[in-house]
Amino acid sequence: MADDMTQMRREVLEIPDAVDRLLTHGAPAIAAIAKAAADANPRFIVTVARGSSDHACTFLKYAFELALGLPVASIGPSVASIYGADLRLGGSMTLSVSQSGKSPDIIAMSQAATEAGSFTIAITNDPRSPLTQASTHTIDIHAGPELSVAATKTFVTSAISGLILLAEWTGDGTLRTALRALPDRLEKAAQQDWPDLRAAISSASSLFTLGRGPAWAISNEAALKFKETCQIHAESYSSAEVLHGPVSIVGSGFPILCFASADAAEHSVAEVADQLADKGARVFVTSDKPSTATALPCIRTGHPLTDPIALITSFYAMIERVAGERGVNPDAPRHLNKVTETR
Repeated sequence: MADDMTQMRREVLEIPDAVDRLLTHGAPAIAAIAKAAADANPRFIVTVARGSSDHACTFLKYAFELALGLPVASIGPSVASIYGADLRLGGSMTLSVSQSGKSPDIIAMSQAATEAGSFTIAITNDPRSPLTQASTHTIDIHAGPELSVAATKTFVTSAISGLILLAEWTGDGTLRTALRALPDRLEKAAQQDWPDLRAAISSASSLFTLGRGPAWAISNEAALKFKETCQIHAESYSSAEVLHGPVSIVGSGFPILCFASADAAEHSVAEVADQLADKGARVFVTSDKPSTATALPCIRTGHPLTDPIALITSFYAMIERVAGERGVNPDAPRHLNKVTETR
């Protein structure tokens, strides 16, 4: 790798190897947890996380609801750490996601869930972290060291850890096959460039990101990365919501990035993309379905739940370039640290 390569780009290019490591070394332990979870037969699932980890939880919310039929809800960690409320979580499963496993509010909520009788799982890059001690089970995401402030490898491996858990829980052979093929697909995804999109947002101060279903979680993560790596104000909306009010600020040339997987929502996302393009916005969508919006080349993965992982990998590769073009160092975003310990 080039000596002048940013740490963020190094870590984006490491995503395929990190995923391969997770599939090789982490999958057996996750399969054992999946069996225990199936035996526990939870009535509902809750998630505990912040930042990029919370976006991974939103992705897993859709995945688990679609595949298991179990409702999934996000719990604000402050419910335990600040307010000290006792939640009736008996008969539930709790997924707590934190790359460092050190944030006191995540730990407090996870501990409270364990004490309330929930089947608790910590998803973390540090299996020796305090979050592990607060949970009954731990999934090591095997991402390896992540030094760049912007999470990339850890977002991807956290999301894939949940998909492995889901595939083993349900015995979904098609999902297992797609997961095994991911390292090769993600290597290709990391080489995507999207130069037309880069040119459209090079001088932008504000934009929208859109998605639907699991891809909306990817939209949320992309909006965060625009802010923290490029200092671009970005807002994420469901493509079903953007026309209900936010569209009012869309003017000529306003940049919009739409994330569409090859799933049941792809056509509706493409239709909204076209409607926004017809209003004068500069709209890009990861689909070949639009008529007036610009189609972005993307890597498909053979399963609707793994497609979003390839999309965010391509986005990470693109946004690192945008940061450099805007004179921003993505490894040292202002006001941010790698680990944020909220209480």
